[in-house]
Amino acid sequence: MYYRTVTDDVTGRRTTDGAGVRLVRVLGDPTVARFDPFLMLDAFDSRDPQDYIRGFPLHPHRGIETFTYLAAGRIDHKDSLGNAGSIRDGGCQWMTAGSGILHEEMPRASERMLGLQLWVNLPRRDKMAPPQYRDITADQVPVLEEDAARVAVVAGRYNEVDGAARGAYVAVRFLDVTLRPGKTWSVAAPPEDTLFAYFMEGEANLVPAGTPLLARHAYLLGGGDTAAFTGGPEGARLVLVSGAPLHEPVAWGGPIVMNTEAELRQAYQELEDGSFIRHAAPALRLP
Repeated sequence: MYYRTVTDDVTGRRTTDGAGVRLVRVLGDPTVARFDPFLMLDAFDSRDPQDYIRGFPLHPHRGIETFTYLAAGRIDHKDSLGNAGSIRDGGCQWMTAGSGILHEEMPRASERMLGLQLWVNLPRRDKMAPPQYRDITADQVPVLEEDAARVAVVAGRYNEVDGAARGAYVAVRFLDVTLRPGKTWSVAAPPEDTLFAYFMEGEANLVPAGTPLLARHAYLLGGGDTAAFTGGPEGARLVLVSGAPLHEPVAWGGPIVMNTEAELRQAYQELEDGSFIRHAAPALRLP
């Protein structure tokens, strides 16, 4: 057994996106190469609806999968495939943008809005795959109550338990882990996989080095086949995310991620001329 160590520590920065949503951008353009295949991670935690109520009106995506996980709150959504629904406490949505999709995400006033959105890069061969999505409710997510932690297996596989969600083209493991105070929890991970932990609440220490791990930080963990954490005095809540890197070039422009600048220009030209959407609901009228 070889323990992973911290190879990168990223502090989330406060910013606004969409129509004025206040959030913490944890991963983004500067971290793409190191966190491959994970492009972006946005975190939101607010008890003030004015921070998020304006939401994310209709906008395009191509070349990625987005994974929205809501620990608390509610987000209504709809898209150009004709889908509509709500993500609620403990639920999530996995969306494959593929060849192109338009969607909107509109948070609703809640006692607390706590969650994450993760962008996963699609392999070159799958960039233009048909778009699709899946909503997952909290009762579909397996939860394991262990001595050291409560583990929600949101995506991937953990201790012979399959998660509720899975990416259509990139195998991602996403665990929502609540560490108990002073208890040590460990998880095996293929050494070749990219693995990071983002701490939503509380503090912990990485085993065996004792490295302090703080809230609103993402820690890239490398160099071993096991990651282990000891919960702080108040415990901690983190998401542990892993997947195999793609090792492909990235051309990123706003909501579209391709492999070359020429592909990126073509995508924006198609937005201009109205040919961007290849799969749409019959009655959809695009702007």
